[in-house]
Amino acid sequence: MSFVDYLFLFGGMGLVTYLPRSLPLLYLAHKKLPQWLIDWLSLIPVAILSALLAPSLFTDSATRNFELGKPELLVAIPTLLFALKTRSLGGTVLIGMLLYWLTEMILNYLPKEIIPASIIECSIFVCYRI
Repeated sequence: MSFVDYLFLFGGMGLVTYLPRSLPLLYLAHKKLPQWLIDWLSLIPVAILSALLAPSLFTDSATRNFELGKPELLVAIPTLLFALKTRSLGGTVLIGMLLYWLTEMILNYLPKEIIPASIIECSIFVCYRI
């Protein structure tokens, strides 16, 4: 491909990315939306975040089996409670990282006989069954 072809390619990609975002914004900028639609649209970020987090918190990454003993889920619960109580994004990130680090340390250094079989041992790069 020539340089001009790449320019057309990048220009076309920018156009198909920008138009679907800008046209509704331009069309709806001066319109009064019904309250039920505003309420419905406010639920979209929560739904997207839930869809992104649920598979990593509740399922095994290799087999996609449902598991409740994952360290990520064990850490997510107190982190969520901290976030709801304090409403601090930075504090929530720090608490989540600290709890995950502590959970990993506990799971890696406890004797293997103490840890239930449903708990997955995680290192920074890979999670696997004990």
